[in-house]
Amino acid sequence: MSKILTAIDLFCGAGGLSEGLRQAGFYVLAGNDFDEAAGSTFASTHKEAKFLAGSVQKISATDFLKASNLKRGELDCLVGGPPCQAFSVYNHQRGMHDERSQLFREYLRLVEGLNPRWVIMENVTGITSAGAGEAVQAILKGLKGLGYIVEHKILRAEEYGVPQERRRVVFIGNRLGQPIVWPHKTHGDGLLPFTTIKDAIGDLPALSNGEKPGVMPYGRAAIGPYQKALRNGSNAVYNHAAPRLAPINIERMKHIPPGGSWRDIPVELLPKGMKKARRCDHTKRYGRMTWDGLSCTVLTKCDLHWGAFIHPDQDRVITVREAARIQSFPDWFQFEGSRTEQYVQVGNAVPPILGRSIGKAIRTADSAENECLQPMLLPVAG
Repeated sequence: MSKILTAIDLFCGAGGLSEGLRQAGFYVLAGNDFDEAAGSTFASTHKEAKFLAGSVQKISATDFLKASNLKRGELDCLVGGPPCQAFSVYNHQRGMHDERSQLFREYLRLVEGLNPRWVIMENVTGITSAGAGEAVQAILKGLKGLGYIVEHKILRAEEYGVPQERRRVVFIGNRLGQPIVWPHKTHGDGLLPFTTIKDAIGDLPALSNGEKPGVMPYGRAAIGPYQKALRNGSNAVYNHAAPRLAPINIERMKHIPPGGSWRDIPVELLPKGMKKARRCDHTKRYGRMTWDGLSCTVLTKCDLHWGAFIHPDQDRVITVREAARIQSFPDWFQFEGSRTEQYVQVGNAVPPILGRSIGKAIRTADSAENECLQPMLLPVAG
């Protein structure tokens, strides 16, 4: 039987990366986040883990060791995604001057204090360009200075079965001297077909604009392996309510076909600020999804002003549950807090399927390391 690896999740949010690692056979011992609603979600969906609330700056390595009942050096994997807003291309004031851009140093502090065998850190691709890549170089230098072999790579979530165009920079390191093993792509050219919007949400109940039905029965059978896998462990649909949009937005949506955007809206109906926009600008605004395509990156607001978040054939934006499906969260995973807070939790998360792929790659490398430690068996003299 393969060894169960332990993990602690910093900046855990709702727990998307933790859920992925759990699916890969990890045992999550503890998590931390300053967001109360996200912490409530993590605590309710990771009952085996101890949640440490509050700012990471105020939590010591000793606090985590006590919470997880470990000694320094015993933890298998420390994971985390320091808040990415300081590096996001959606933040026009992004840069190293933003105090949030320094939170990776807290991760390095806890790596030093916990001395885990493996480390995983993820962030938006903007971290590679903000401050001329200063943060990336500081992370690499910091981990190497602590004795870790470390590599970083941009992973595309859709290439691992997530129905969404999502790019993330992932750092993987270890202090074992083992080569870094990256997850093998499973979807794309020559592989499995990409998971589509229909694969992801085609079975969920229809809603009208502003409808809030509460917990709902599925109403129809699951179709395909993705829906069946995400329904496993759930007997109802949670977090499935349609935000109420203004009448003017309903009128605008009537002109947008699947795959269309603001360009399909008559000029007289456009928001004032967009009437003079160039046709090549704001490519995703007021975008309607297509059943046979991928979603754009799920953000902390599934707002039609921000991206292509209009349902393929219903005149409304996608619900928290639909966003969670697109992020690959299982249906039993319920999000706490207000609906606005739920969208934030979903949008900030690492897709569990991507986390699972990373976790399996680390297990592969760790198994190779453990085999190297096995004593050589010599033949018994006759």
